Amino acid sequence: METVFFDNIDKLGRIVLTTVMVYVLIVLVTKASGKRSTSQLNNFDWIVTVMIGSLGASTILLKNIPFIEGASSILVLYLLQFLITKYASISPQFSSVILSDPRIVFYQGQFLPEAMRAERLTRQEIECAMRAEGVNNFDDIEAIVFESDAKLSVIPKQRQADTSDDEQDVDHSVSETITPLM
Repeated sequence: METVFFDNIDKLGRIVLTTVMVYVLIVLVTKASGKRSTSQLNNFDWIVTVMIGSLGASTILLKNIPFIEGASSILVLYLLQFLITKYASISPQFSSVILSDPRIVFYQGQFLPEAMRAERLTRQEIECAMRAEGVNNFDDIEAIVFESDAKLSVIPKQRQADTSDDEQDVDHSVSETITPLM
C-alpha cells in the first residue's frame, strides 16, 4: 500500500517551495494584469482563471513539470488574455465572438419566458436580484438584464416629479441602456 500521509521529505520540500513560487507568480501577474483578472467574470475570463488554477496546481504537485515550464504556461495565458481582451475592446465583431450578449429577461412588468429559458434562469433568481436591489414591486422596474458576466442588472423605471402636486408620474421613455438590447 502506498503512503497516505507522508512520502518523503524531499518531495514535501519541493511541493512547499513550488507552492510559494507559484503563489508569488500568480499574485504578481494578477496585480500587473489589472482589475480585469479579478472582476466579475464573463465566460472567457472564467475559463482562463480555471486554466491558470489548473496549471498552478499541476506545477506544484507534478514533479515532472519544472517551475519554469509551469510559470511560462501561466504567463502565456495571462498574455493571451491581455491580447484578446485588448483586441475585443477595439473590435465589436471580435468582442461578440468571445463575449455573450446581454439579454432582457424582464420588461415592463412582464417576465420574458423565452429569454429566461434561453439563459436558463428561473423566476426566483430574477426576484432575488430585485430583492438585492431593494425593489419589491414589479411596477417599479423598467427591465432586468442578464449581463455578459452572468449578473442580473435591475433597471428602475424613470420617474419625473410633477411640479403641480408633488406626486411621481412614470416617464414612458425607454432607458438608453435598454434600447440597444431591444
